[in-house]
Amino acid sequence: MRTLREHGQVSRAQLAVHSGLSKATISSLVGDLGQRGLVRAAGTTAGGQGRPGELVELRPASACGVGLDLHVEHVGATVVDLTGEVLLRRQVACDVPGSGPERVLDLLADVLTGVVDDVRARGGWVVGATAAVPGLVDTDGAVVRFAPRLRWREVALRDGLAARTGLALDFFGADNDANLAAVAEQQAGGAAAGLDDFVYLTGDHGVGAGAVSRGELVRGHLGYAGEVGHMMLDPLGPWCSCGRRGCWETQVGLGALLHACASPDDPVRDPALDPDARMALVRARAETGDRRTLDALHQIGTALGAGVAVLVNLFNPAAVVLGGYFAALSEWLVEPVRSEVASRVLAEGAGGATVVASRLGFRAPSTGGAVHALGRVLDDPTVVTMEDHVESTEGMVAP
Repeated sequence: MRTLREHGQVSRAQLAVHSGLSKATISSLVGDLGQRGLVRAAGTTAGGQGRPGELVELRPASACGVGLDLHVEHVGATVVDLTGEVLLRRQVACDVPGSGPERVLDLLADVLTGVVDDVRARGGWVVGATAAVPGLVDTDGAVVRFAPRLRWREVALRDGLAARTGLALDFFGADNDANLAAVAEQQAGGAAAGLDDFVYLTGDHGVGAGAVSRGELVRGHLGYAGEVGHMMLDPLGPWCSCGRRGCWETQVGLGALLHACASPDDPVRDPALDPDARMALVRARAETGDRRTLDALHQIGTALGAGVAVLVNLFNPAAVVLGGYFAALSEWLVEPVRSEVASRVLAEGAGGATVVASRLGFRAPSTGGAVHALGRVLDDPTVVTMEDHVESTEGMVAP
């Protein structure tokens, strides 16, 4: 399955070479995966000598994963299929901190049920759902230990969603949003594709890091690594949602940008606007040379660079990927960050680190959640039974 995902359309002979398995074993496995609706025939190889080889590929829009998005101002879902294609997205405005966990879980369950039904209507099926949470998450139990921006403590996501949807407990997972965004940037066509050492930085109301070293997420002793937004960079600075003063996210979080560039009654600060619409307004003002907007972006870029330099000194990554609103406003933020990193990092040439903008923007965490959920079927395709998919002989792969 992973070989097909990496290489696309390949023949059985090529699968045997890539996997090291015998052609007979490959033929048997391909036939089984075809009966489970996970792969399909994809024509024949052209040219060469002898009998043309029959090509095989992952079946698009078959098994899908769902990434659930928990944001301060909305909840949502992203559906990704085995080929990496994003099939659909849903987003519903919601005052998550003000609504409380029970009401938010009700809404999130409704969103999930809706996308599961939509996938089924298209002839596919969902194998799992993983929630992206801006805070400390017990990934084993899918429990939100503390999410200051959401005002959540000890919220059992898995239990709550399973009870509301009737889906199995092992259908659900949860992880920190920056960790899942890093997965997406590496595995779903993002800016970190092909990199084994990088740091992803969220740019939202909260700021977190997903650090990848030698191809693996850096999780720390209890799995809480990456809460870089709560580095105290200004002991006399503003109060943070975590209850402390001077945290980095009070300087560079989305709230800091909006406060610096717009008055309280400005439309750009309307919480009903989705993040992309807000960034479109900020971009338009910056492009027309609005002084307040440009000054705010310079202020954010300088503070952002100071913190990024700390991360580069700490991790020595090949790249720092700026996500969320940092990516949406990259034309004004990337260069100030690069300048600060160059002047503050001890290693010559910033230790080889580059600063780049995310290709996935605000959707990276939920996309990463969907990719994570698909890991169930990639790790063990037998979790998909013969009855899970829509019965059809079209495109089936014979043993």
